[in-house]
Amino acid sequence: MAMLVPQGMAYAELAGLPPVTGLYATMIPLIAYAVFGPSRILILGPDSALAPVVAAAIIPIAGSDQSERMALAAVLAIMVGVMHLGGGIVGFGFITDLISRPVRLGYLAGIAVSVIASQLPRLLGFSVDANDLAGRLTGFGREIGEFDLTTAVFGVGTFVAIIGLRRFQTRVPATLIAVVVALLASRLIDTGVETVGSLPEGLPSLLVPSPDAAEMGRLALSAVAIALIAFADTSVLSRSYATRAGADVDQNQELRALGIANVANGLFQGFPISSSSSRTPVAEAAGAKTQITGLVSAVGLGCVLVFASGLFSALPLAVLSAIVVAAVLGLVDIRGLKRLWNVHRPDFVLAVASFAGVAAFGVLWGVGIAIGLSILAFLWRSWHPYDAVLGRSPGVKGYHDITRYPDAVQIPGLVLFRFDAPLFFANSGVFRSRLQAAFRQGDTKVVRVVVAAEPITDLDSTAADMLTELDKALEAEGIELAFAEMKDPVKDTLRRFGLVEKLGQARFFPTIGVAVRSFVEEFDAPWVDWEDEAADNGATAEIHEES
Repeated sequence: MAMLVPQGMAYAELAGLPPVTGLYATMIPLIAYAVFGPSRILILGPDSALAPVVAAAIIPIAGSDQSERMALAAVLAIMVGVMHLGGGIVGFGFITDLISRPVRLGYLAGIAVSVIASQLPRLLGFSVDANDLAGRLTGFGREIGEFDLTTAVFGVGTFVAIIGLRRFQTRVPATLIAVVVALLASRLIDTGVETVGSLPEGLPSLLVPSPDAAEMGRLALSAVAIALIAFADTSVLSRSYATRAGADVDQNQELRALGIANVANGLFQGFPISSSSSRTPVAEAAGAKTQITGLVSAVGLGCVLVFASGLFSALPLAVLSAIVVAAVLGLVDIRGLKRLWNVHRPDFVLAVASFAGVAAFGVLWGVGIAIGLSILAFLWRSWHPYDAVLGRSPGVKGYHDITRYPDAVQIPGLVLFRFDAPLFFANSGVFRSRLQAAFRQGDTKVVRVVVAAEPITDLDSTAADMLTELDKALEAEGIELAFAEMKDPVKDTLRRFGLVEKLGQARFFPTIGVAVRSFVEEFDAPWVDWEDEAADNGATAEIHEES
């Protein structure tokens, strides 16, 4: 409860909405999730990552009309909720995999920088007329001399207090303390700074929005982006807390519960929400064990709206900006970005590209770019997977990548080729060209190529046709195409395409070892298999022992 009121109002401001809508959007989801949510302590509500996307969606349509903004935000919440509900019903709980962790790190950092740039002028008591990051930064540098000292004291002082209290006393409700001090100072001293003003009195009423088709069309892309972000954050948080509690959470049920909460929010004058990574730990630290905590908090918020709507009227708007800036700093995961730099540079590049997308094109398009980058990264890795020619290294059982084992030798006349990905339309050409390069790189005449097919978990019609054509091309060069360790479902697919019948069952070997032994026996190749070598060494050792 200590964090819900100030953060709710602050995130509503960040979304371009009246502060009271933040309280509505905090109270309604607490009730809905307590009834339908699978997690015992997860807290839903306005989120610092979603609010800028909401603002980017509704402000270009509604302009400065606050009532129109509220109506569009409610429609957006219902659209997001319907997407979540539909996804949960048909079992789309896996949809969060569309956003990879590196991309998520990048777009969240981009959102944080964009939000900070938009809030700094209000924090210091002046305004900048710009909608993009470059314009805001340029305007900030140009207008900084117009700052208001009193407003800056409230804004900067609140920010420093929140950060300082969090750093040195992690269990102290830093936001609540800073807000109370700022509120008292504002009431005791006639500062003249811009304040929140009185909130509308009473609970939110049921209001079914009636948008036209054009508005819904313009909101559609935003709804998709918000739906993905909201469920990605909720899924990660619910899984984390379920693992810590030794429990399991049904992600489809989580998706349905989030959908119900968003639809309810839209019907009661709220805006799209997600799980809260800042309020959930507070609830856990306070001893929350069930969703009764959320219900009690919702009742408390209702009491504020009914009996104490004027309590925060003297709160400076700069304080809300300070709360937002302090909150979005947590979106920048410096440690995670450093880890990507040290461990996997391509993922770091993805994170930077996602950050640049948000910074250059705005929050909404930046999130779309981030999702697109996740999908492209997956396609690129599947399109250009790792492949290897296998050989036998002395003293090491099995057959291994000859680039990893430089002393590995190959069976004369036989190439063992491994391709570490499913075969589909995008990479079938890559497979063919790499396999052909594999048997053409040596001086020895190759008579058989065996594909180590265990990593190939699936193939489509394009890949099957490619294998048929490849077999014809190899046959023309006097080379046989064979497979080892192919999974039965993949083999069944080849059988339906008629390729197993064409090649013959004899060209499908259960293991690479069997494939090698068959080749050695059939072509009388000068080769001693690992098992034979081990057996010979054992027999020699027995002779020495007897002598």
